[in-house]
Amino acid sequence: MVHRRIAAVSADVPLEEPARRLTGADGARDSDVWVRSLRPWDGYFAVVWVVTLAVVLEAAQPSWPVRATAAAIVALNLPWYVLVGRPAVLDDTRAEGPARCYVVGAMLLFLPTAMLVGETQLVTFALAPQCFMLLRLRDALWVLGIMGAVPFAGWALLWRPTVGEAGFRFLLAVATFAFSAFLGQWTMRIIAQSRDRAALIAELEAGREEIARLSTAHGALAERERMSREIHDTLAQGFTSLLMLSQAVESELDHDLPQARRHVALMTRTARENLAEARALVADGSPADLAGTSLPDALCRLADRHTAQTGAPAPLTVTGVVRPLPTAYEVVALRSCQEALANTRKHAGPSVPVSVVLEYAPDALTLSVRDEGCGFDLRKRREGYGLDGVRARAEEAGGGAAVRSAPGAGTSVTVTLPLPLPSAAPAPDASRRSTR
Repeated sequence: MVHRRIAAVSADVPLEEPARRLTGADGARDSDVWVRSLRPWDGYFAVVWVVTLAVVLEAAQPSWPVRATAAAIVALNLPWYVLVGRPAVLDDTRAEGPARCYVVGAMLLFLPTAMLVGETQLVTFALAPQCFMLLRLRDALWVLGIMGAVPFAGWALLWRPTVGEAGFRFLLAVATFAFSAFLGQWTMRIIAQSRDRAALIAELEAGREEIARLSTAHGALAERERMSREIHDTLAQGFTSLLMLSQAVESELDHDLPQARRHVALMTRTARENLAEARALVADGSPADLAGTSLPDALCRLADRHTAQTGAPAPLTVTGVVRPLPTAYEVVALRSCQEALANTRKHAGPSVPVSVVLEYAPDALTLSVRDEGCGFDLRKRREGYGLDGVRARAEEAGGGAAVRSAPGAGTSVTVTLPLPLPSAAPAPDASRRSTR
């Protein structure tokens, strides 16, 4: 194809990449692009041949029969190009046989007429670009040299011109060779640069498609992780509570019916709350505990629920100026408290006291949940998915989470979230308060 041969002109070596990247599975894209770009060249070649025919027929010398014969030979260039030259230019296999065959045939048509009628050398302006399209740079320059030297030598031997005529004709041949060589190389280099830019655009498009694919995959993975955390912190914990309560009811039915009824009521309440959380999760809204209420009230209900299920005290202490915060921060604090209390019930024991502290600072929100359980060695015990989820939530909000524990010293989970500075002055109710 044209662009493959053009690159060979610049480097004088076979072209491999990146032009191949522009070709589709069936090669249609390459063909379509370069067939369209070759049509202006077709028009240019046709104009050069027509002008040459007119100039040859109107020349003052030699005689009319000679000029007519030369014009007829020049006219043969058109079918020769259509039948052999153009297919060779568009050959995607870069076969050298058809290309050399066309150039040799064009030379056989050009050289005799150029010896007979000097005006025939105008055809050089059509043949030179074709040589650069079909041949390597070195071969194309050799052909141009022959096109300039052989007609001049044959014309001088045939017509015996004067020294002045020969000198003028020689300078004209040299100028034609220089101009054709410069124009051919410059044109092919420009087209080669266009081909390189087209390859770069193709690479950029492919890169953009890959980025879009990776972005979609990353978004799907992030959403899957978010849903996993939400399900773990809401539905899974609710089902765990239901399981614990059902086991308690089963052991109390025979000897403590009032306590069993209380636990059944708690099961009903937990099931309703789980259903509300599931609906909020499906609707992608805020947690049910935060609907129409403040973060301290939601944490207070969460602590009361823990006390109702375990019988252990879980006082909530709120310090600082209580103010509305972005929902994302309140969700992180609520889910972190849920996870910490669930871990207390699971690992420290249902009767271990727990303290929950929520601190509103001017530039940060801090939640701390501490139990007085047996604790564990952070270096030996592998943390579960829940604490990893707490850290991930805090980091997504720009904060962090810290877990401190030691055997026999209890466990504390602290989440710190940076907040924008409040725009209003502190409210009068900014005093410390404690609730259950």
